[in-house]
Amino acid sequence: MSDTDPLATLEAVIRERMGADPDSSYVARLHAKGRAKIAQKVGEEAVETVIAAIEGDRAALTGEAADLIFHLLVLLAESGLSLDDVRGELIRREGVSGLEEKAARTR
Repeated sequence: MSDTDPLATLEAVIRERMGADPDSSYVARLHAKGRAKIAQKVGEEAVETVIAAIEGDRAALTGEAADLIFHLLVLLAESGLSLDDVRGELIRREGVSGLEEKAARTR
């Protein structure tokens, strides 16, 4: 496997294509449809990921997880966020019990 982070590479490509011609780029087409449509696609891909997991289909789960991550990266870019923002949040949560973190969010 390469030392290059494929998620960082994908994130850079997505950001580059956001301003492309919607007739030549799926990312640009999603961007042109707006944040709500992109969020809808994330939801659809999440459901497909769950179905593949429940069915125990490893190949389908791998493909759907890739689709989910792709669309999530598009949504983050559309929202002015990046993987570094998500990494920062994960670092902030490091060492905090998941139950404690969830309880703090619901207060």
